[in-house]
Amino acid sequence: MAEIGKDIEKAASLLSSGKLVAIPTETVYGLAGNALDENAVLAIFKTKKRPSFDPLIIHLGDIEMVKEYVREIPEELALLAEKFWPGPLTLLLPKKKVISDLVTSGLDTVGVRVPRHPLTRNLLQTLNFPLAAPSANPFGYISPTAAIHVQDQLGKKVPYILDGGTCEVGLESTIVGMEQGQVIIYRLGGISVNHIESVVGKVLILPQSSSNPKSPGMLKSHYAPRKPMVLGNLDELMIKHRQKGTVFAVLTFNRSIPEVPADLQFELSPEGDYDEAARNLFLAMRALDNSKAEIILAEELPEINLGKAINDRLRRASAK
Repeated sequence: MAEIGKDIEKAASLLSSGKLVAIPTETVYGLAGNALDENAVLAIFKTKKRPSFDPLIIHLGDIEMVKEYVREIPEELALLAEKFWPGPLTLLLPKKKVISDLVTSGLDTVGVRVPRHPLTRNLLQTLNFPLAAPSANPFGYISPTAAIHVQDQLGKKVPYILDGGTCEVGLESTIVGMEQGQVIIYRLGGISVNHIESVVGKVLILPQSSSNPKSPGMLKSHYAPRKPMVLGNLDELMIKHRQKGTVFAVLTFNRSIPEVPADLQFELSPEGDYDEAARNLFLAMRALDNSKAEIILAEELPEINLGKAINDRLRRASAK
C-alpha cells in the first residue's frame, strides 16, 4: 500500500523522477504527475483508467508560473484569477507548445489552476514543472476528500500520498473559459456562479453532457457510487421502494427521516449550510455506497449558492 505522510521533499523527489503522488487540495485529492513528462501523464490515465479524450488540469504555485505555459490570459479571466487564485478556480487558456497534446486531449487550450492548500502550494513552488492532477480515484467513481479515501482506492498503484487532512471545499474547481468574447462556465464547482458573475458579469453555463469534452469534467456520468443512485422527489421514491421491499439509503440536504435507520441516511447539512453540504457530499456518497443498502435515493438542493454545483454532481452520479 502507499505510504502516507507530510514529506514535501519526498513527494517532490518522486514527482521529479516520473512517479505519481496523490496530493491534497482544497477541493479534492489529486493524482499528480509531471505535466511535462508524457510517460508520467500516460501513467495518470492508466492508473485512473481515465479515457484519453478527457483532458487534464495542470496545477502551478502562482500566476507568474502560469504565464510560462499559456499564450495569454484574457482580461476577464485575469480578473477572475486575481480574485480567486489561489483557490477552487480553473481557467481554460490557450496553451504553449511545451504542454503536450496528451494533457489536453488534442485541444489548443489547457485547464490551469493555482490551488489554495498550503502543503500543495509549497510543493508546487519547489518544482520547476507543473503538475497534471485529476482527482485521485478510479475514473467515474466518487472523488476523494481525505488521504484514506485515496489509500482505499489507489493505494496499491501510487507510492506516496501527501496527507493534507480533509479537503476544505469538497467539490472540484469551477472551470471557466471564453469563446468569442463570452465568459463560459464549463463545469460548476467550488466557486458559485454568483461569485463569478460578481466579477465579470453574466456568464453562459454549458450543460455537462459531452462525450467529447472541451474541458475536464464535462462527461455526463461521473462522480458515481457503485450502487445505483436515483435522484428525485425523495418522499415519492421512498414510498415506491418500500412497496418493492428494497433496502434503500437516503441522501438529504437538511432533514432527517425518522423512519429510516440512522446508518442508512446522510444529512449533508442539518443547518442548511451550502458550504458544509458541499464539503460533505462525496463523504456522504461514499458512506452510503458502503452501507447495506441496495440503492441510494437522493434529493436535489435549492439552485442557489453552491446548490447548483452540488446538484450537478448528484445528477451525474445518478446518470445511467
